[in-house]
Amino acid sequence: MASSTEEKTNTSLKTASSSTSLYLSDMAEVKKVFDRFDSNGDGKISGEELAGMISALGSDTSATEIDRMMEEMDSDKDGVITLAEFADFCSKKVDDDESGSRELRDAFDMYDQDNNGLISSAELHLVLSRLGEKCSVQDCTKMIQSVDADGDGNVNFEEFRKMMSNTAAAAAPPAKSE
Repeated sequence: MASSTEEKTNTSLKTASSSTSLYLSDMAEVKKVFDRFDSNGDGKISGEELAGMISALGSDTSATEIDRMMEEMDSDKDGVITLAEFADFCSKKVDDDESGSRELRDAFDMYDQDNNGLISSAELHLVLSRLGEKCSVQDCTKMIQSVDADGDGNVNFEEFRKMMSNTAAAAAPPAKSE
């Protein structure tokens, strides 16, 4: 028998999947990332879980910044982030929004371990490994090549921004026609 949390998650996924098959694929990725943050598996991300994951990624983020992130994502203000809230946050347009740009820069900087303004295959591999992803440096090289517009073997911030903007646009549900 499915637990209440599993039923809510499945309901959220069914609701989200009523848009398009592309969104379904992206929703599966959002759920996978959500589950990484939800370390105790209760279907919610607490401030402690958010802080733990960000710390594991190598970022020295203050408690104040964690609180700000929680406030931004926790739309119903119940003190935790649900899958629906996390998915909504992940699908927001990032290229026109000032706070989205700041969040995007923070995400880029988390991958740019040597702070040279580029994400290399080795850096991508390191961060993905910290997240528990099983992939090789060769896999990461292929990922880099798929978004490396200038062919330098790395991802710069502009390439990262374009990739994330395209991902966010693909993850967003289609506009409702009135």
